[in-house]
Amino acid sequence: MTKTSANPAPGSAGVRSIRRIHPLTLLLLLALAIRLPMAFWPNVIYPDEVFQYLEPAWRMLGHDGIVTWEWRDGIRGWFLPTLLAGPVALGDWVAPGGAGAFVVPRLVAALASLSIVVSAWFFGARVSRIHAIVAAFAAAVWFELIVLAPHTLGEPLAVALIVPAALLLTGRPSQQRLVIGGALLAFALVCRFQYAPAIAVLVVGACWTCRRNLIPLIAGGLVALLVAAVIDLAHGAVPFGWLVANIEQNLLQDRAAEFGVTPPLAYFVNFLIVWSVLIVLPLAAIWRGSRHAPLLLAMAVVDLVFHSLIAHKEERFVFLSVVLLIIVAALGSAEWVHALRSSRAWRAWALPMIAGGWALLSVLLAGTSEAMREYWMRGVGAAQLAAELRKDPEFCGLALYNLRFQLLPGQERLAGSSLLYALNLADPIAMGQLPALAQATSPAFNRVLSRPEVAGGLPAEFSRRSCARVGIADACIYARSGTCDALAAMPFVINNALVRIGH
Repeated sequence: MTKTSANPAPGSAGVRSIRRIHPLTLLLLLALAIRLPMAFWPNVIYPDEVFQYLEPAWRMLGHDGIVTWEWRDGIRGWFLPTLLAGPVALGDWVAPGGAGAFVVPRLVAALASLSIVVSAWFFGARVSRIHAIVAAFAAAVWFELIVLAPHTLGEPLAVALIVPAALLLTGRPSQQRLVIGGALLAFALVCRFQYAPAIAVLVVGACWTCRRNLIPLIAGGLVALLVAAVIDLAHGAVPFGWLVANIEQNLLQDRAAEFGVTPPLAYFVNFLIVWSVLIVLPLAAIWRGSRHAPLLLAMAVVDLVFHSLIAHKEERFVFLSVVLLIIVAALGSAEWVHALRSSRAWRAWALPMIAGGWALLSVLLAGTSEAMREYWMRGVGAAQLAAELRKDPEFCGLALYNLRFQLLPGQERLAGSSLLYALNLADPIAMGQLPALAQATSPAFNRVLSRPEVAGGLPAEFSRRSCARVGIADACIYARSGTCDALAAMPFVINNALVRIGH
């Protein structure tokens, strides 16, 4: 009788312990490993993430910050800035000087984005284990979901609420799931009310066969809306008055059109630009996956059509459509795994091959188009200049010389406790005479940010230091020696100037 050894083979215990970890846990760790470093990468894709959310949160904590026209006209709600105030305060306590107040909220946003990965898993699990793995893996590694994950914007935060709400409201929802789902959808509406048509599709789909589902769903939504109303009241604002003002400004007065107008097919063209000819792969997968999640596909299409009808378009506006389409496509690609497994030769390689295809396609498309490359780098040059200014021991006042403040990383990260001034051709006081204005106000600041091509109008004592890419061209720091006398330029403190300019 042969005796077998009781000692396991070297490394076998470690392999078994890894196998005991739930696949969803491993996929969440993968998603975290990709997203958390992105929170520290100082790119700012859209100015709104700073000036509509982080700057108001910073002002809530008793600091100075830039006030944009949206806040002066009352078209923004206080819900998101209030939620971000805690992470902003924590970040400033951990790493004072603006960097922590910028990074910690991004870490929170990145963590919130994991709800999409979890939801994708459970959508897939309704079909099979393979569908769950492929759907969660695609949500974890797809570049378009990663690029917005750490950014403090209404769109990704709303989507992080809508996708789990869709999970809760479909299948066979319990009363508790309906209440929670209704609350999540209401909070999502407060974050991004333009997602209302897609949310309406979800609600109709969830309640079509059982009208009684509406009662707990509406109850959960009303509780969430009450919370948002109380937050508005706490800030001295009329509850949801911002929503009425936003519709008036952007739909009736067409204010959003000032920021650019594109034709109805612009989003579809953008998909072709970003995904190139490889778009046939996700389209084929969406076709296969539509039978597993028809309601998700309907939401994506309605959201895409609705935003296509709005003249002013930005890629982030249809982030909900992108996320839902990727989940549906992932469910469809899992069908290919099952098809390949029917062949004995491909059985062991089917899942790694499809998952690897998602990863490879994501890496390729993340850097293939010029638009995506610019996304990853947008705002990095401005952050470099801001960091240099904050480290300058002689810095006591900063002027933006005909340079858009929207391209910069916010008042605290840019100027700290020093005063920030705006000298702009559009300012009625300037009367088109910026060189004379810069000469008259120069005692108030000893550092200037300007484009090199217009910096010839600066006083002769300002010399150029370092430059970096800001927007579509370089911007440079110009410096003079000496101290600052704030009284020389008080009318041009940035918030005073923005009121006159209307920005």
